Amino acid sequence: MKEKMSRYRKLSEYFKERYGVRVQRIPIFAGFTCPNRDGTKGKGGCIYCDPYGGGFSTFRNLPIKQQVLKWMEIYKKKYKKVKFLAYFQAFTNTYAPVDVLKKKYEEAIVNGEIVGLDISTRPDVLPEKVLDLLEEFKKKLDIYLDLGLQTVNYKTLKILNRAHTLAEFIDAVIRAKRRGFFVTVHVIINLPWDDMEDVIETAKILSALRVDGVKLHSLYVVKGTKLAQMYESGAIKIGSLNEYIDRAVTFLEYLDPSIVIHRLASDPPREGTIFGNWGLSKNEIVRLIEQELEKRGTWQGKRFDYLNV
Repeated sequence: MKEKMSRYRKLSEYFKERYGVRVQRIPIFAGFTCPNRDGTKGKGGCIYCDPYGGGFSTFRNLPIKQQVLKWMEIYKKKYKKVKFLAYFQAFTNTYAPVDVLKKKYEEAIVNGEIVGLDISTRPDVLPEKVLDLLEEFKKKLDIYLDLGLQTVNYKTLKILNRAHTLAEFIDAVIRAKRRGFFVTVHVIINLPWDDMEDVIETAKILSALRVDGVKLHSLYVVKGTKLAQMYESGAIKIGSLNEYIDRAVTFLEYLDPSIVIHRLASDPPREGTIFGNWGLSKNEIVRLIEQELEKRGTWQGKRFDYLNV
């Protein structure tokens, strides 16, 4: 039986095309913080950020090498053939002196089964000296940069306490792409302050910048955050599941079809979550988005007709 063609460019398919086997990200907690937490640019961090900076699934009490080896052991029991990306996930993973970064990155490359470094960071913490360092690593393995953006609505960026501008994001993408790095962008498509026009414009700008990948996130609410205060006081409301699905499908329609989709929904923390994914699992939401694409007879890039390419 012939396999049905995907209506969007899936990460699993891209990895198999590039590496020939399944590739797993190994989430790493490297002990960094963020400039909007430590007072350099602000305090408190992004209003939605959990206490672990998105690194709640890491073995954060172990040294980096042991974290990597432990995850490798787990995944090798699950999959016959697998390679790995060392994913520096929690907080801002370029926010340290270059010599410190070099040591931490090297510690994660435990053997030849690590085919790439995947570094999650902010667009305003990518100075040229850090890109120079990453270019050295690029001689041996692939470099993936995960850049947090969330929205191109600069007014919403202020509400989120991102403490960086849209211009800084555009600049970071241009400089990273110039070096030949893979750039993946994080976007939250159901922010209460954004409407469908913001979702569409985000897809258009990412396409114009020729980013390589996108991670779509569904907004979740964690205890102890500024967002939790806003949510529990009734100051904000999170849209319905149907609205999220509609936004995800529309975003995909306007997105360049060559861009790889790394994620279609979030995976909220197991502990401390007040609201997350309308009570559904991430996989269930992905299935609903895929069903809606099928129902509408639409696909990624259907409305990608706005650039001179």
